[in-house]
Amino acid sequence: MLKIGNVLLKNKVIAAPLAGISNPVYRKMCHDYGASLCVSEMISDKALHYQNRKTQDMCAVLEQEHPVSLQLFGADTETMGEASAYLSTHTTCDIIDINMGCPVTKVIKAHAGSDLLRNPDLAIAIAKSVVEHTDRPVTVKMRAGWDQAHINCVEIAKGLEAVGVSAIAIHGRTKNQMYEGQVNLEYIKMVKEAVNIPVIGNGDIRSVEDAKRMLKETGCDAIMVGRGLLGRPFFIQELVAGLEGKAYEEPNYQTRIMLAKQYAKELCDYEGEYPGIHMMRSMGTWYIAGLPHSAKYKNKLSQVESLEEFNGLLDTYQTLLNSLEDDGR
Repeated sequence: MLKIGNVLLKNKVIAAPLAGISNPVYRKMCHDYGASLCVSEMISDKALHYQNRKTQDMCAVLEQEHPVSLQLFGADTETMGEASAYLSTHTTCDIIDINMGCPVTKVIKAHAGSDLLRNPDLAIAIAKSVVEHTDRPVTVKMRAGWDQAHINCVEIAKGLEAVGVSAIAIHGRTKNQMYEGQVNLEYIKMVKEAVNIPVIGNGDIRSVEDAKRMLKETGCDAIMVGRGLLGRPFFIQELVAGLEGKAYEEPNYQTRIMLAKQYAKELCDYEGEYPGIHMMRSMGTWYIAGLPHSAKYKNKLSQVESLEEFNGLLDTYQTLLNSLEDDGR
């Protein structure tokens, strides 16, 4: 077990924040499959400052998804502290996370996310402000540095620990690498050896072997999985079982289709059918990726307009797979 501040995690597998995806429905699903902690998508400090209703709604936490971490992004010590206080008084989140790793242009232009790695003093000052405005444990998700010439993750990690951050998640790439190339485990190891707080390794975990390698080679305390869960929340179960030396059997196509339909219904119930089903246009395709004759149905799923149409397409596809299975007997 791993402890972050006063929050006890039941295993070493954490669901990473994914923009536009890590809402309460997704987080609850990850918990159902065994994640010890789920992190929300990014929440803007400035939007909370200006009382933006949509952003306030993003802070919602379901009773069934604890422990949960809500992730803030911003570049202003005052409004980040204010946002931290807001999450502490208006939500039941267990942990507050600070994004210092997002490499997308919109966030960089706001001098937030990975851009903070270019200004370590500001990054540490922001963390200090967030810590001082909450009674919840504060964590940071960061990258190794801005580019290969500026690997400053150790310097920043030490500063974060000094101002009271309870854990650090580090993605073993630089900002300039985006999601290209291979994750460098040495960066994660460097941070782990430099601080006494828990360190969570992130990046390129697509198999149990990837997870075991990261834990062994870096000494990190837990792993964080993001894109590897898309369309396969059951991967969490596989990771937990594999790390605990237990057997695991991957779900068959019937179960994967059932999961897609269940997720679509819960998302539509939560978001409303129109926005929910439009979110499922891409998400639904992930659940059938790699299955026989899926290309045609992935294309159709990306154009659906209703939950009924979504379910109908998957029913038709399952009938096709059933017939192929029967023919193969």
